[in-house]
Amino acid sequence: MNTVASLALLQLFLSAAATVSGNFSTETVQSAAPGDVVLLQCYTGGNLTPVWTTWMKGGHIIASNGELHVDSSAKDPRLTLELNGSLSISKVTSEDTGSFLCSSRLPDNRTINAHVLLQVTSGPYNVTTVIYPAVVLPNRTLVTEKGESVSFKCSAWSSPSQQLNLTFSGASNNNTSLAFTPLTFLNYTIKDIQPSNQGVYTCSALNTVSNRVVNDSTELLVYYIPSGHPDCMPVQAQNSSSVQLNCSWFGAYPTPQLRWGKDGDFQVTDSLVVSLNSSTLKDGQTLTCMARHELLKNERERSCSITLSLPYPAGEPMVSVLEGTNVTLSCREITAVPAANTMWRKGQSQEPIVPGPKYILSMQGPDLKLTIVNISMYDEVYYFCRSENALGVRELEVFLTVKASSSAYTGAVIGVFIAVLITGCAFIVAKILYSRRHTICLGGGFMQAEDRGDVVDLVDSDDEQIFQDAVPRLPPLTNGRHTTLVQIHRIPSSDDHEVIVETHPEPPEQKDEPIEEKTEESREEVEELVSF
Repeated sequence: MNTVASLALLQLFLSAAATVSGNFSTETVQSAAPGDVVLLQCYTGGNLTPVWTTWMKGGHIIASNGELHVDSSAKDPRLTLELNGSLSISKVTSEDTGSFLCSSRLPDNRTINAHVLLQVTSGPYNVTTVIYPAVVLPNRTLVTEKGESVSFKCSAWSSPSQQLNLTFSGASNNNTSLAFTPLTFLNYTIKDIQPSNQGVYTCSALNTVSNRVVNDSTELLVYYIPSGHPDCMPVQAQNSSSVQLNCSWFGAYPTPQLRWGKDGDFQVTDSLVVSLNSSTLKDGQTLTCMARHELLKNERERSCSITLSLPYPAGEPMVSVLEGTNVTLSCREITAVPAANTMWRKGQSQEPIVPGPKYILSMQGPDLKLTIVNISMYDEVYYFCRSENALGVRELEVFLTVKASSSAYTGAVIGVFIAVLITGCAFIVAKILYSRRHTICLGGGFMQAEDRGDVVDLVDSDDEQIFQDAVPRLPPLTNGRHTTLVQIHRIPSSDDHEVIVETHPEPPEQKDEPIEEKTEESREEVEELVSF
């Protein structure tokens, strides 16, 4: 073929190839990884073998079995033109990426044109996940603390393009997407991380051409411990010969290590129960539980303690109640460690009290109450509130005093009232007599003069001689009442102790008569008579 014909054929081929390349609906995309062998097909419509086939890339003929020659600059030993017109490329490299144009002449003089886009994919490479701040455990697991602000960085490289995706799988979540990007790196942050954020974080890199996915997963543990100390508490044992103690520290991750006392080994548990023989224990003894945790490496171990204590039941030691009523005895025991078994007993023999119509037992918080119904004299005995734990027994002794009913005291109350009434009357009479003592004369003998004007003689001597002298009369009272004249005579005697008293009532008919004037001598005589 002459030069003119070759140029014309090339021009026709390029024109057809340009037409095909402008029509993306006829474009075929193939991908390959570096080092692979790829086969680019030109004719796929049947089993006909093309008369000739020419492949071009970047405006250069790279393969041809027709009259056109391969450009010397485009020769590549890795390229092989197959009989069916396909182009084989061995050991593909990233430089092979691009558009390939094909033109084939079939035996029926038809010309087949094709456009193949070869994408040499690479990656994803170097897919990594970085989580910080975190501590790496020997098994490559990462650990952080509750409340930390944790950052995640996902990175990879892919060609020609990629997409990064960060996912999380936890106890309640499964493959939850947290973030994604088409870039080569991805950043994500969790502020104030919580135990619910504990799980597996996966950085996924997708080559969008080859659809190849590479994952990098990292497990993140969120350690945490309670803000307080472990809890120590006694456990009610089956009998009083032993004491059971429980040490617990819930809410810590991972499981802490606990130990009772200073000796022995730590045990990985959040609740440790030990049983101790009561014979080795005493009142006031303190037992300590120690707790270890991974987050406590830089601080002292946390602990709790229990101080053992004998029971001490408290209540009223003496109770009084009326016969026929109800009474409630109360006993409180709050000091025993471990807790004491408290019950009511009756009498010196301390017989157990069986609940029934007569005795009612009830608990109100720490108070054990005993209600005795319809009290009688037979209930006047000692009652014992008995508390017992592994350290010993203590008792509260209560004596119940039963008093007779109020009807038995009615006669006594009436008798006391009458006695008080009589005493009051006697006091009033005595006071009245005392206030009128001027009308009563007391001496060795006593007589009351009558209104008839009799003479009363008081004799304090063996001689009974009576001297009567004329005594002047006193003037009447202004209120018109009668006046009685009392005359006192001195009886001569060796001891001067005889006295005569005379009373002279004034006659009524003379009350309006004028009274004689008394001489000075008479008045002196009266004064002498009334003096001792």
